Amino acid sequence: GDLYNRKSRWKLILFIIANLIVGATLFYTNNLATRLAEEELRKVQQISDVYGYIATADNIDDYGFFIDLIQSNKTVPIISTDEAGNILAFLNLDTNKVATDPDYLDEQLEDMKAFAPPVMFRITDDASQYVYYKHSRLYSQLRLYPIIQLFIIAAFLLAAYMFFNTSRRSEQNRVWVGMAKETAHQLGTPISSMVAWIDYLKEHTPTDDSRANVIDEMQKDVQRLELIANRFSKVGSSPDLTERDVNAELQGAVSYISRRASKKVQFDFHSSSDILIAKINPTLFNWVIENLLKNALDAIEGAGTIGVVTGKLKNEVFIDISDSGKGIAKGKQTAVFEPGYSTKM
Repeated sequence: GDLYNRKSRWKLILFIIANLIVGATLFYTNNLATRLAEEELRKVQQISDVYGYIATADNIDDYGFFIDLIQSNKTVPIISTDEAGNILAFLNLDTNKVATDPDYLDEQLEDMKAFAPPVMFRITDDASQYVYYKHSRLYSQLRLYPIIQLFIIAAFLLAAYMFFNTSRRSEQNRVWVGMAKETAHQLGTPISSMVAWIDYLKEHTPTDDSRANVIDEMQKDVQRLELIANRFSKVGSSPDLTERDVNAELQGAVSYISRRASKKVQFDFHSSSDILIAKINPTLFNWVIENLLKNALDAIEGAGTIGVVTGKLKNEVFIDISDSGKGIAKGKQTAVFEPGYSTKM
């Protein structure tokens, strides 16, 4: 419930952020493109004014100035025509294609006619000429840029999502494998014990004392199975926390493991105070402690010392479990925290 809601909220937040990024990118580039289009139109109008002035002026002292004005436009493609549509001049078009393709200029003129109305200028009272234009390559690239950018971002996010989704599923699979192994491990001891008692009852006629002992031991095994079932029922749910004495819980776990350990194993329990109160879930807490102690037993290989130290640091309770084993190889110190990791097959 809560986990699903949190994931849904995160997805919604990420979706909103992604849309804000897309919106901001499109708004910014659209604003730039609009300003560039206005600047290009001003250039075309300026050139048409220059053409008109040159055509109508009686005396021009400096043609170079006007030529420079015309040639200062190095980006906007332009074609000027007379009233009959005959091409008189052009700017910023592919000169190689003009020289090799006789239809190139006509095709460009048709594109410009379809793009926008021409800018007209008069050369006499009765005659006019027209300047046709279309957007520069820079404008086209600017319009195309956000699409390419967003496509690359989307492709990257998709690849990242697929990678993390695959990693998450792989991690979930490792968790389930680890849970399956832990289930088999947890159930193995009490079930084996109960099978042994059943075989004993088949082969022997128990006396009252032995029957009572058998019943007592089988009852312990049943209680153990109930505890295991209770532990696994709490996996994936929010644990109920209650104030408990951590030392008492630890001593119970140490006592349980020590009865099943070799006599060559020494357990040392030290605490800075007799009672340490903390909010824990006893079932899950004991499960974790038992697994840590079992790992310590495996590490010392049946002989050595296992130390348990508890204490209080400000408002926190600390638990330190150590063993006299050879420790974890440096290359495995990170891997041991991965779900499902085990040195056992």
